[in-house]
Amino acid sequence: MPIRIIAIGKKHEPWVDEGIRRFERRLKRPFKIEWVIIGHSGHNDATARQEESQHILSALNANDYVVLLDERGTNPNSRELSDMLLKKLESSRRVVIIIGGAYGVDDILKKRTDYIWSLSNLVFPHQLVRLILTEQIYRAQEIALGNPYHHE
Repeated sequence: MPIRIIAIGKKHEPWVDEGIRRFERRLKRPFKIEWVIIGHSGHNDATARQEESQHILSALNANDYVVLLDERGTNPNSRELSDMLLKKLESSRRVVIIIGGAYGVDDILKKRTDYIWSLSNLVFPHQLVRLILTEQIYRAQEIALGNPYHHE
């Protein structure tokens, strides 16, 4: 089963889509990915956070291993990320990675997550996060396969 990425926002912008597709073509089982794009809430702040979080929660299964992207999370190195993803993928649990909306996610969704992952202490535009995330999944695959893409 593919890694599911749930993202709040618009469909991929063309320049992002081209980069994502470049890495997606190289992904092999179990690192294949599928995208679920959920539109922005029409509200601001807490109302948007709650509404978007409810939409995300409704897309999750009870057994999913849920990873939330958040700059306040754990910042693993590439090998640690590869090991974690491979372990979870081999456990037959579906891995779901969440890219929340502009106002983040609510506490109910945060409590449902199994791992909070920080790509960086910096904040990136959501479209760019999608591209970075896809490349990091590809990198994790290549590390797991022992291929020379990643240099330490």
